[in-house]
Amino acid sequence: QVQLVESGGGLVQPGGSLRLSCAASGNIASIAAMGWYRQAPGKQRELVAAITRIGIRNYSDAVKGRFTISRGNAKNMVTLQMNSVKPEDTAVYYCNVRGVAYYSGHEDLEVWGQGTLVTVSS
Repeated sequence: QVQLVESGGGLVQPGGSLRLSCAASGNIASIAAMGWYRQAPGKQRELVAAITRIGIRNYSDAVKGRFTISRGNAKNMVTLQMNSVKPEDTAVYYCNVRGVAYYSGHEDLEVWGQGTLVTVSS
């Protein structure tokens, strides 16, 4: 199965920037889509941004214009550039991959990372 390694979370001041990265490893032939979700305390997990294998991007209204999702230079990597962050962006951010095809012929519909905490506070 694919393994997801997330990095880049931490404490950032309001108005600042942070960059999250997620690298997928395993005997992966292709990944249909990669993205980020977040879950704030007491709230449901929600989509932040996603990008398909061919580069189609989708953003939540809450982050549109401030966050940018990109497939990384390395294969099977996704980054989330977070600019102009707000206290309400505080949450655990989860990497998500969908439509994973392996060279073995096996497929995974969806895999989640363990999450990385982002705290926006002065």
